[in-house]
Amino acid sequence: MLKVDSVSFSYQPKKSILNDFNFSLKEGEHLCVMGESGSGKSTLLKVIYGLVDINKGQIFWKDDQIFGPKKHLVPGFENFKYVAQDFDLMPYISVSENIKKYLSRFYPEESEKRTQELLEVIQMTAFADVKVKNLSGGQKQRVAIARALAKEPQLLLLDEPFGQIDNFKKNSLRRNLFSYLKEKNIACIIATHDKNDALSFADKLIIIKDNKILENNSPKYIYNHPKEKYVAALFDDVNEIIINDKKVLLYPHQIQVVEKSDTDAELIEVLNAYFKGSYWLIEADFNGQKVYFNHATEIKKRKVIQLEFMRR
Repeated sequence: MLKVDSVSFSYQPKKSILNDFNFSLKEGEHLCVMGESGSGKSTLLKVIYGLVDINKGQIFWKDDQIFGPKKHLVPGFENFKYVAQDFDLMPYISVSENIKKYLSRFYPEESEKRTQELLEVIQMTAFADVKVKNLSGGQKQRVAIARALAKEPQLLLLDEPFGQIDNFKKNSLRRNLFSYLKEKNIACIIATHDKNDALSFADKLIIIKDNKILENNSPKYIYNHPKEKYVAALFDDVNEIIINDKKVLLYPHQIQVVEKSDTDAELIEVLNAYFKGSYWLIEADFNGQKVYFNHATEIKKRKVIQLEFMRR
């Protein structure tokens, strides 16, 4: 459905933002794009939507080539919807009116039914008649998503879609939204810093580093086989340590405390313990290297214990 072929883009000469991007996306697939701030995630969405003109390469949706503003008076590909971080809502009309703006006025009953359906998806039925100017940032973000879905795009582009939404709402909203997109067979590309967007809901994951695609695979594969610390650190605290003269990457859950009688274990001294709710993150010294691991209970500072590294 979507084919990004050798695409490069820069705002200034000799300062590349996207360098030779190649990937594809099938109908109904969900792609997550991750990378540090300034890596080009938001720019990639703008390029795909047709808001800027690329310097090199081509982008196709089915048989249609996507062009930027040089060829379109009103930028933006008609089969896509793009939700930016600034939302661009109409502040002096209600939530439901913002959603209905893109629905036909000739079929009021269908329009109302569609609006109520989307209000349920974003969990804002109770705010249908509230003016947008009176909403919080997180609520506006949810309205922007519903408005983008009003006419059922074939591809939805989301830039940090849950960045301003409270944690207690975020998880249920994510489940609602991505289940709805799958049910309607709407493809989706999400630019995000949140590992939960990628690990739980994406079919594919792209990781950007130094203006290039560093990883392009399933989230599960990339999580379990990170190429380097930069990749692993996008998901969790990560240990990059030398064991038996070999550099290894280990997540905190891949290190565990064992009985001191275990001769294969490594002796370490505890430096700090951080309460994480359902577990403690323990900071320790291992041969002059700091290591972090999860433990069910607190371990006091300066205590000497033994660890086993689960992967080598």
